[in-house]
Amino acid sequence: MNSKLRPVVIIIAVMFLLPNLTGCSKSRKKLTERTVFAMDTYIKVSLYEDDGSVFDEIEESIRETESRLSVTNPESDISRVNKANEYTVSDNTAGVIKRALELCEETDGALDISIYPVVKQWGFTTGEYQVPDDGTLKELLKYVDYKKIILDGNTVRTEDGMEIDPGAVGKGYMGDVIAEIVERHGISSGIIDLGGNIRTIGKRSDGSDWRVAVRSPDGTGILGIILSSDESVITSGGYERYFIDNDGNIRWHIMDPSTGSPVSNGVVSVTVVGSEGIRCDALSTALFVMGKDDAVSFWKKKRDFDMIIVTSSNEVYITPGLAERFEQSSEDFRYYVIENI
Repeated sequence: MNSKLRPVVIIIAVMFLLPNLTGCSKSRKKLTERTVFAMDTYIKVSLYEDDGSVFDEIEESIRETESRLSVTNPESDISRVNKANEYTVSDNTAGVIKRALELCEETDGALDISIYPVVKQWGFTTGEYQVPDDGTLKELLKYVDYKKIILDGNTVRTEDGMEIDPGAVGKGYMGDVIAEIVERHGISSGIIDLGGNIRTIGKRSDGSDWRVAVRSPDGTGILGIILSSDESVITSGGYERYFIDNDGNIRWHIMDPSTGSPVSNGVVSVTVVGSEGIRCDALSTALFVMGKDDAVSFWKKKRDFDMIIVTSSNEVYITPGLAERFEQSSEDFRYYVIENI
């Protein structure tokens, strides 16, 4: 590894605030928490419930999901697909791949789960950071095309040289799974933090909305607070994971599938809020890749989710539905409601 390449990790994610939770006298149930390290992050589940028995089921589900979807586990469904280019996966894995491919199609390839060979070449999965030459990228891009991934029942087929990675939807999917388990147990209040990707369950025990803080894109301070209930709040940021190359350029992990290089379009952070975690996860990446103007056009066509886009010039663009429940926390940014620009 070139000593001039400096890997840096700064979390730009959505984090949550829990003021006065344990002191609420109106609830007989206590706040119970469990933290699990999985999917390369700490997953913290905080629930108002009686005895904590639900956590065993949640942890088992997290472990099972990770064992199926991990691209670095040689025994996972995904690794077996990548080795054999044809493999029959579990029902859960097939469901994730099916939904991921639908989201690739919905975003016209701004999300592409076949980008893995490119990401690996840049060193974001190995830690051996490097800037690939143009010839190498051109060759690798031949294998980046989600339309060549065939899902026939539970059998996944890809072409030689292709590798898939559902990491761009994995945490969002896991949030959906945990929320389903929680609700099946009759628990109506809680919050799930998947390394900054947030899923809120109902409201707080006092009947108020959860307060979800969105960090500033430089990883310091708070951009604002979202009042949230029964939804996912997921952020993709350019400074979440990056390295600095020999020429002093910042190279982050969010790749443009059309170029095979880190996105460089003036967007530094995208937060997506909606009911389906896996879609919010996918869109937070895809909208980042699209850039501000195309992301706004995409939202205007769909209007079934909310978003916050932060640019390198410290401009913050917020959809109208979210602006009504977003509390600004920083004077360093200029805030705009999207329909008014």
